[in-house]
Amino acid sequence: MKYPSNIKKSYTSTINYKNRGMDLEALITDACKYYLDHDLAVIYKKPTPIGVVSVDYAHNAMITKAFFKEPSTLDYNGIYKGKYIEFDAKECHNKTSFPLTNIHDHQISHLTKIINHGGICFLIISMNNNYYLFKGEDLLEFLNNNSRKSIPFEYFETKGYKLDYNYNIGLDYLKGIDNAYKELILNEN
Repeated sequence: MKYPSNIKKSYTSTINYKNRGMDLEALITDACKYYLDHDLAVIYKKPTPIGVVSVDYAHNAMITKAFFKEPSTLDYNGIYKGKYIEFDAKECHNKTSFPLTNIHDHQISHLTKIINHGGICFLIISMNNNYYLFKGEDLLEFLNNNSRKSIPFEYFETKGYKLDYNYNIGLDYLKGIDNAYKELILNEN
C-alpha cells in the first residue's frame, strides 16, 4: 500500500492458534454453571493433568515450569438425567470441512469406551457461525465408513443437532442432548 510521499507500508499477518476454542469453551462453561445452579445437570470441565516442576512462591505461588502427565481425554464430564455424559469442544475455522486431525486417536479410543459402557459421548463443534452437537456414534460411523481426512460441513448439517445460544444459559447443549438421545433418555426415566 502506498501512502502520500510514496512511503510503502507492508503488513504481515501471523496466525495465532493460542486460545483457539476458548470462546466456545466459555459458552459451554457458562451453560455448565447455569445447569448446576438450577439443578438441571452436574457437568464440569476436566482439568488437564499436569506435573509441577517448579513454583515461584514470591509471585503468589506461580507455576513456572510444568509438563503434561498424560494426554487429556475429553474436555467435560458429568451426569444428566441419570446418564454419564462426556464431551469435547472443537472449533473449526474451515468453511467446508472439519479436519479429523482436530480429534486425536486417544480421544477416539476414550469416546468408544464411554459409548461401549452405555455413556453419552459427543462433540460440540463450532463451525460457520453455528454450533452442533455431534454424537460420538455418528463420528465413529463416519470414521469406519470413509477414508476422508475431514468431515464435510454438510455432514454436520444432516447428522448434527444444531445448538442455540441463550443469553441466560450460554450454549444450551442440554436441549441438543435431549434431541439427540431422546430414546436413550426417555427409556431410562
